[in-house]
Amino acid sequence: MKIPLILIALICFSSCHKTKKTIHDIKRKANIDNEIVKTEFQSLIDAADVEGAVLLYDFEKDVFYSNNFTWAKEGKLPASTFKIANSIIGLETGVIENDSMIFKWDGKPKGNTNWEQDLVLRDAFHVSCVPCYQDVARNIGEIRMNQYLEQLHYGDMDVDSKTIDTFWLMGDSRISQMQQIDFLKRFYSTELPISERTHEIIKKLLIIEKTNQYRLSGKTGLSNVNEDYNGWFVGYMEMAHNTYFFATNIVPKKDFDFDTFIKKRVDLTIAALELIEIQKD
Repeated sequence: MKIPLILIALICFSSCHKTKKTIHDIKRKANIDNEIVKTEFQSLIDAADVEGAVLLYDFEKDVFYSNNFTWAKEGKLPASTFKIANSIIGLETGVIENDSMIFKWDGKPKGNTNWEQDLVLRDAFHVSCVPCYQDVARNIGEIRMNQYLEQLHYGDMDVDSKTIDTFWLMGDSRISQMQQIDFLKRFYSTELPISERTHEIIKKLLIIEKTNQYRLSGKTGLSNVNEDYNGWFVGYMEMAHNTYFFATNIVPKKDFDFDTFIKKRVDLTIAALELIEIQKD
């Protein structure tokens, strides 16, 4: 995926180098004190012919931007964005041995040709191999999964012996955009109760694209419950002068094109990042 040229032009490593804050430096203001409504984001949503919210967090300013904070605070199924937490727990428990681990294909149809091959961890993550990560979850088991989810403070997951390999795709598990960003901020600031080894592996795993101007890290997600689609893109964009965290969540309107819809998750996020950078100048 290529980032639009306008974003590259806006970002420059000659910017003043501010000292990076840790999460303890963030004031954690209550409720609306650091929430700024961006009508421009709603215009992007409308133009894309979808419903939902783009949520950005400015790490240096401790400010959230969104077109719809009500939407951003409502829990949704995490879908494949849960692969971030699943990978962390897999590494911490030893179910995922290392970043060279290979998920062996059993030769059976998987419903997606990208999954019908042997995959190393990074490839399984980025092609969103559901069967691979279902195996990870089953091997972690419901007891350890619940223990780690509680330690990580990851949303409100509904995990038992029957749902262990599907709870992030269907059922009552929920996480909001606000919670997604909180989780990512704590990961970024090394405040999760995980090993340095796990942190470094996941940090590399999340990278989507990097240049001399920026590094984009994240994960998409898509749930489909009775033909009700819900799309995610969560992660962070590191620049010379700042880091922005993002969590975009959208649903299609009737008579939508599937391929176009899934692309809009990323496109809307990048467009919102561009707007914030333009308005800073």
